[in-house]
Parts: sequence; C-alpha cells; structure tokens
Amino acid sequence: MLILHSLLFAFHSTAQSRFKRFLTKADSILTDRYYHTSYDTNYVVRPEGKLTLKLKGDQTGNGIRAKGTVHDLNFKSHLSTSYKTTISIAGTYRGLSASYSINPAKLAGFYEDYELNINYYASRFCIDASYQRSSSLSGNMTLGENSFRMESGEADMKVFNITGYYVFNHRRYSVSAAYNQSYIQRRSAGSWLAGLSYQGGSIKTSDERKEQKPDSPDVRIGVGHIGIGGGYGYNLVLGKKWLLNLTLLPTFVVYNRNKLTINDESRHAGRMKFNMLFNERAAVVYNFSSRYFVGLTAVANNSVFVDDAVKVHQNKWVAHAFVGVRLWE
Repeated sequence: MLILHSLLFAFHSTAQSRFKRFLTKADSILTDRYYHTSYDTNYVVRPEGKLTLKLKGDQTGNGIRAKGTVHDLNFKSHLSTSYKTTISIAGTYRGLSASYSINPAKLAGFYEDYELNINYYASRFCIDASYQRSSSLSGNMTLGENSFRMESGEADMKVFNITGYYVFNHRRYSVSAAYNQSYIQRRSAGSWLAGLSYQGGSIKTSDERKEQKPDSPDVRIGVGHIGIGGGYGYNLVLGKKWLLNLTLLPTFVVYNRNKLTINDESRHAGRMKFNMLFNERAAVVYNFSSRYFVGLTAVANNSVFVDDAVKVHQNKWVAHAFVGVRLWE
C-alpha cells in the first residue's frame, strides 16, 4: 500500500509539473505574439497588462423598407424586427478573447429571434459579419388602395451580411484600438480601405398569417448581392484620453439577385439604376487612466437598391456600451 501511495504521489507531482510547464510555455508564446506587431509605435501600442475585462450592454435592430409596382399595383411596406438587448462579460488574455452573453427578454420568453454577430479586427484585414433569423417583423403594408398591418409572427426573415476590408495605412491606423481596445492609438491617423461585401436573405409572410388572414397579400422578397468598393476610416485622438472613430465603406454591387413576389406574381430586378451596400462604423472611447476605460461603438450595414419599379432599403445595426479594466497580473 505504501508503494502504491508513493507511485500515485509521484505521478500526481509529475502531471502537475508538466501542466505548469505547458502553461508557462503557452503564456510565453502568447506574450511574444502579443507584443510582436507591425505597427509604428509612435502611433499605436499594445496596452500593458495580461488581462482585459469588459462589461457590455448590446442592442441590435433591423429595418426594411420596400416599394414597387407589380402588374400596375403599387406595393409599399415598412417592417422592423424587435430590438435585441443583451448583457455580456468579455475577457481578453494576450489578444485571445472570449465572452458570455445573456438576453433577459429571451430568458423571460419574450424574444424568440436568433442572431449571431462576428467581428474580426487585425492590423491589415478586418471582417464584420452578422446573421439574423427573425419572426418578430412587424409594420405596415399597402397594396393598391388596401392597407394591412403585419404583426409579429406573421413574417419570417433570414438575412446574412458580411464585409471584409483591407487597411492600407495599417502601420499607423488601428481599427482594434477603437472597437476592441486590444491596442491604444497614441496619435491621430486614418487609412483608405478596400472592401468586399455580400448581403443575402429573404422575407416571406408566414403560414400563420395565411391561415388567420387569407385575404391579405402573400408577399415574398428575396435578395442576394456582392459589392466591391473602398472607403476611409479615421481615429481622432484628443488629449490622450479620448479616441473618436468614424468609418464609411461603400461598395458598388457587381452581382445582384432581387425578386419580389405578391400573390404568386413575381418580378425579377436586373441591373438597377442605384445598387450599393454600405458598411458604417463609429466609436467613442474614453480612458480614465491606463487601466480603466469606457466607450460606445456602433456598426451598421445598409443597402439601397433602386430601379424603375422596385426600391428596397435595409438597415441592420448593432450598438455596444462598455466599461473595462486592464489587470497587470
């Protein structure tokens, strides 16, 4: 029995030693990666400290306006989803981040939509992506002389947006400084951007609405667009404590697929007169000190499609308010 205990103790000590060496090696690799950057340190630096914690409040929304003419009947709608409000805590260790969010309305059974937002901000390449599946669309619709009210649950919507862009002045301009605080912008700088965008999705009246209101129109809208373009972003540093960012990235649609169907009568839109996707971002960050900070950020994806018979405008946005602390040890 004494021998068995000795072997178990030796095994446990060896496992602890190996795990400790693994953590030390992993921390060393992350530290080297964290401080090895291509930025001009006169403009952009890494914050001190291994761990950054943030408490965030997030809200998202989506609004869609559409109007057109199908067989000489004028059609118009203004629909929007329920706002999604979440509270989350996020942690970043040497550039690696994780977060956990709760939606009080969903926990109480008042919110049934699904939404996923992904943001990737590196020095040269950045990506904003979102997917939303919603049954909370509601608003007013007009077909000819008849007006209808669409309530939550009477339409189903799926929409996916993604924008990727390249930062030309990546040595002096940091997107991360404004949007995830993994860098600090020391001096004002801006950069031209080159971007590629895609938006796709569909909206259709639900089976529930067809059963409850058989006289109302059966409406389906399908879109799919690829855009290429460029824009500009600027970080304004005021008094070493304030950081203000404004970014606009318009892209011209080079491929589109638009279809509007009302009561099985459909219209396909070819090349439109005005056909663009917009990615817009804004941020305000205030640093109380090198350790504590607060801020507001917002990201919006807009699309505008116009031809002689159909016009569609979609606005998907997400806003964040946060307070953060950097821990040295």
